[in-house]
Amino acid sequence: MGRAEELAAVAGSLSQQRLVTLTGVGGVGKSRLASEAVERLGQRGGRAVVWVDLWPLQNDKLLVPAVAHALGFANHSATDTLDALTRWLNDQDVLLVLDSCEHVGRGCRTLVSRLLAAAPGLTVLTTSREPLGLPGEHVIEVAPLPARTDGAELLRARAALLGTPLVSPEDVRTAVRLSRRLEGIPLAIELAAGQLAERTVEQVDRHLRSRLELTADHGNGPARHRALRTTIGWSHELCEPAERLLWARLSVFRGDVTADTVQQVCAGGPLGAETLAAALAGLERKSVLSRRGNRYRLLDTLREYGSTWLDELGETATLSHRHAHYFLEQARRADAGWWGPDQTWWYRRLDDAHADLRAALDHWLSTSSGAAVEMCGLLGFFWSCCGYLQVAGEYLEVALARCAAPARIRARALWALGITRVLIGDSAGAHTLAELAARQAERSEDTDGMLRSAYLSSLIHLLAGRPRAAQSAVDAALALSPRTPKSEAGRLLCRTARVFALTGQGHLDRARADAEELRTECTGKGERWARSYTDYQLAVIALLQDRAAVASTHARSMLRGKRSIGDRYGLALGLDLLAAALAAEGAIEQAAAARAAAEVLWSSVGQPERGTPDARHMQARYERAAHAVLGEERHEELMARSVAIGSERVLQDLLGPVSEVN
Repeated sequence: MGRAEELAAVAGSLSQQRLVTLTGVGGVGKSRLASEAVERLGQRGGRAVVWVDLWPLQNDKLLVPAVAHALGFANHSATDTLDALTRWLNDQDVLLVLDSCEHVGRGCRTLVSRLLAAAPGLTVLTTSREPLGLPGEHVIEVAPLPARTDGAELLRARAALLGTPLVSPEDVRTAVRLSRRLEGIPLAIELAAGQLAERTVEQVDRHLRSRLELTADHGNGPARHRALRTTIGWSHELCEPAERLLWARLSVFRGDVTADTVQQVCAGGPLGAETLAAALAGLERKSVLSRRGNRYRLLDTLREYGSTWLDELGETATLSHRHAHYFLEQARRADAGWWGPDQTWWYRRLDDAHADLRAALDHWLSTSSGAAVEMCGLLGFFWSCCGYLQVAGEYLEVALARCAAPARIRARALWALGITRVLIGDSAGAHTLAELAARQAERSEDTDGMLRSAYLSSLIHLLAGRPRAAQSAVDAALALSPRTPKSEAGRLLCRTARVFALTGQGHLDRARADAEELRTECTGKGERWARSYTDYQLAVIALLQDRAAVASTHARSMLRGKRSIGDRYGLALGLDLLAAALAAEGAIEQAAAARAAAEVLWSSVGQPERGTPDARHMQARYERAAHAVLGEERHEELMARSVAIGSERVLQDLLGPVSEVN
C-alpha cells in the first residue's frame, strides 16, 4: 500500500545494479516491499527468483547451507559448500533475495561478495536494518508510510477487516492523527489496528499519545524507534495475561509452527488447552501473529520482544528444554514411521521444521547431552536424502566428538555419518565409520544397528564396482539377524542393497524376483524410499533383458518416489535411467529431455554423474542411441532446450503433476 515510487525504484535498481539493499527501521516494511517487487518482476518472466528467509538462523554458521538449499543446490561432494556453490552458479541467471540480514551481517558480506564475484549472471537483493557495506552496493532506504495518506489508509483498511470500519469524519481525522503519532511505521499501525476490535480509534489514539509523551520525556531514542517500541509495549500491556504469556513462550520457535506444535511446547501452568487456543486466536486478531494456512509466524521484532519477556519470567531455560525435547520426540516418531505409509509425510514434516530441529540440536549440544547424538543419528538419513547432506555431516561430527551416549545411540550416529561420507565420495572414511558403527552395535546387541552397518559396507562396495563383496556383507547380516519389528528398517536397507548386488553380478532373474517381492511388500506398507530403488533396479533389469517399455514404467515410478521426498541425487540417477529406457523405445527427443534434466540435477548436487557401474552403463547406452538417431548437432540443440526450461518442467512433462502417486 502506497509504495509505488519505492517499487519503481527497486525495479529500476535491479535492472542496473547487481547488489541492492533495502534498509530501514524494524517494522517499516522492508520484507513486504521486497516480496512485492520480486513478485512483479517474476510475473514478467525471465530470470529465476529465489527467496531465502534468514530470520530463522540463530547465527551465520548455517547461512551458506540455507542459501544453497533454497537455490536447489545439495552439495554431495567433499568440496567446501561455498566453493561448490560458486562454481555451480557461474553460468546461471538468478535474482537471489536474502531477507533479514542484520543478525548475520558478517556472514552475508562474505557470502554475497564471493557469489557476485563468481557468478556474473547473479543479482542480489537484501533486506537489512543496515547496509552490508560492500563495494557497488546500491542502498534504498525504506521510509515509513506518509502518515496523512497511506498510513491512515492502512489503519482504515485493517479496521475494516476487523469489522469496525472508520467512516465518520471524526474517525478519519483520528486515524490520520494516530498514523502520524506512529510515524507511519506499518508494523506499529498494524498493532494499533489490532486493538480496534475492543476499543474505539479515539481510545487507541488517546492511550498511545500518553505513552508516547511519557517515553519522549525519558528520551528513548529517535522518534521512529520510540514509536514502534512504545506501540509494541502498549500492545503487550493490552493483551490478556494468557496472551502475554503465550507471546513470550512463542519466542522460542525459529520457524513457522502449527497450532498443535504450539500446544505441545507452550502449554502448561495458566495455559491449559482451551486457554492457549483462545490466546493464540487473540494474538492473531491483535496482529501479533500472522498466519499462512495452518502455520503461525511471530515476526522478528515481536519475537525479540517476547524473548525479553521470557527472560523476565525466568522461563527461557525451561521453554528451550521443552522445545528441544519436543523436536527430539518428533525425530523419534519420524524414525518409527519411516517403514510405513507416513514416510513421505515425515520427510516433508522434517523439511518444514528444519529451523526448529536445528535450534533443538543446538540446545542439546550446548548442554553436551547424549540427546544430541541420538537426534543427529535419527535425522541424518532424512537430511542426507532431502538436500541437507553437509548439515547432517557437520552436526554428526560435532555431536559424536562432544557428547557421550550409549553404544546403541552412537552406532546409529556413526552409521548416519558414514552415509554422508559415502555420498560425498569418501569411501575410506565411510568404511572406517561402518566398522566403528558395527562394533558399537555388537556391544549393545543392536540388531538394527548391525544391519545398517552392513548396508553401509555394501553401499561402499557397490559404488566401487564390487557387487559380490556387497552381497556378502548384507547376506551375512541378514542371516544372523532375527526378524523383529525393531529391525525392519535395517532389513529393508540390506534387502535393497542385495538387489543391486545381484544385478551387478548378472544374476538378473534372482535380482528381479527379489526386487518384485520387495516392491510388493513396500507397496503394501505404503513405503516409498526402498520401493523407488526396487523400481530403479527393475528398470535396469528390464533394459538388460530388452524390455524397454517395462523399463520406462519402472523408471517413472522410481522418479515419482524420489520426487515425493525431494531426493535430488536419486532424481538424477532416475532421469539417466529413464533417458536410456526412452532411447531404447525410440522416443529419442523425450530421452534427450530426460538426459538434460539429469545433467542439471547432477550439477546441483555438486558432482559429475555418480552411481554404480550399472548406472554408468545405462548412460553410455543412451548416448550411443541418441547420437546414432539425432546426430551431434540436433542432440545438443534438444539438450539445450531442455536445460533452458528447467528440470522441474521436464519432470512434470515426463511424470505428470507432483501430486500424482503411483
